[in-house]
Amino acid sequence: MRTAFAQWKALGIGLEFQEVTQLSEAEVRIGYSTADGESASAVGREILDVALNEPTTVYGWSLTTQYGSGTALHEIGHVLGMEHEHQNPFAGIKWHEQAVYDALAAPPNNWDHDTTYHNIIERLSPQQVQGSKWDPDSIMEYEFEPGLIDVPDKYDINGLFPPGTISAADRQWALQWYPALKSRMTTLEPFEAVSFNLAAGQQIDFSITPAASRKYTIETKGASDTLLVLFEQIDGEPRFVAGDDDSGEDRNASITHKLFKGRTYIVRLRLYYPGQSGTTSLMYS
Repeated sequence: MRTAFAQWKALGIGLEFQEVTQLSEAEVRIGYSTADGESASAVGREILDVALNEPTTVYGWSLTTQYGSGTALHEIGHVLGMEHEHQNPFAGIKWHEQAVYDALAAPPNNWDHDTTYHNIIERLSPQQVQGSKWDPDSIMEYEFEPGLIDVPDKYDINGLFPPGTISAADRQWALQWYPALKSRMTTLEPFEAVSFNLAAGQQIDFSITPAASRKYTIETKGASDTLLVLFEQIDGEPRFVAGDDDSGEDRNASITHKLFKGRTYIVRLRLYYPGQSGTTSLMYS
């Protein structure tokens, strides 16, 4: 697991992974259940909704083999927000569906019809994902034996056996979603709106040091679609406090939360769509 996290970090993404000893301190909680023989993970921000006494990510077989190391990378990909590549709405895959259901109903998977549909056959809608054309080398792609994929023809004959490593496209998307963090950030002052222009997919951070302990409202202005997240700086590390996503809704992102005098907070804004003006404003009061 440590090697897999290190490989994702080595891409240059703007995330820090820290191993902790207290379960309550972990946002990502790794579990093992070789008796169940299944590996799975919550996807992206879904991990924040998993009960603290439950794992967010479970492995069902040894990670010390080459196949197991690919599984470790794959499930961390889910943690970062990546879905299965064969369910990519831009993939154009056509299945021999009954053959897929029959193959995955057999050992070692022993999947029922609904599980196979959810993990393999079901295609994500374009509104659910940010992505590009199908990448058969993606770490998020499964292996498929010959006779399960109808189109493209070459996979029908030869099967699909991805290398089990982070592909160039995986790296490109990870860096887009998690750009390298800047060491210095602008301080956001109360009742002073700050305006800026970002391209879709870009983000910006501001620091807040409240002068009094009370409830504050942090909100965006403008026609842009954004994701707004509040962190508290604890022992030099940003800890998630609250978030709001206004994407696709006719409103602005807003967080109301009690902030404490003497503490330092970080507000992160990620732009999905800049609106007609291209300008977004942020203020707290």
